[in-house]
Amino acid sequence: MSPRSASVNEERRRRSRERLLQATVDLVAERGYEATTLTDIADRAGSARGLVSYYFPGKRQLFQSAVHRLMHQTLEAALTREPRTEDGQELMARAIDAVLGLAADSPVVMRAHMAGVLQAEGFVQCPEQQRLSVLLSETVTRYGSPDVEADYPLLRALLMGAVFAVLMPGAPMPARRLRAELFQRYGLAWEYGVPPDGEPSGGTGQEDSPLQWAKSLK
Repeated sequence: MSPRSASVNEERRRRSRERLLQATVDLVAERGYEATTLTDIADRAGSARGLVSYYFPGKRQLFQSAVHRLMHQTLEAALTREPRTEDGQELMARAIDAVLGLAADSPVVMRAHMAGVLQAEGFVQCPEQQRLSVLLSETVTRYGSPDVEADYPLLRALLMGAVFAVLMPGAPMPARRLRAELFQRYGLAWEYGVPPDGEPSGGTGQEDSPLQWAKSLK
């Protein structure tokens, strides 16, 4: 039997890594971060335990990469959904709704992620995080920012702050209210993105003043 080509081996490694990342998100959502072990993850992914250490230096790094993958997949799906658009305001609205939606759809995972980022090991740089960064930067660019290098980290901070506020134990803020604040800051009509009480739009609905609908939520 002839040896596998480099491209075949690379694809096998990619798929193996993807299975580990997906298994991590699934198990943490089911059991919580502390109750999920690396052995559990390897078993769920159908991989040898040693492969986890081959791809990731530890559980926290694996988990952060898994969450960044979840985030960039969710964001990419929102930005490219039908109807496709190049409208910068609609894309910004979709990005905000996608990230806020993760707090509602994956609260256990996102709460554990926020806690990990605030711990001593800090923020993990990985290919999944880099992909998320590219998507957010492109969104800021299409929105029309004159200074993407300054506005991208601000958007990232605002989105993560909103997720943290939604998931704050004992004192959560309503996602609807946070959406209103973010939409007002970026001058977006409430009908853009995925309105809480309506169908997803293509960014062509009747635009109300951001101040008007923000006041209506008070």
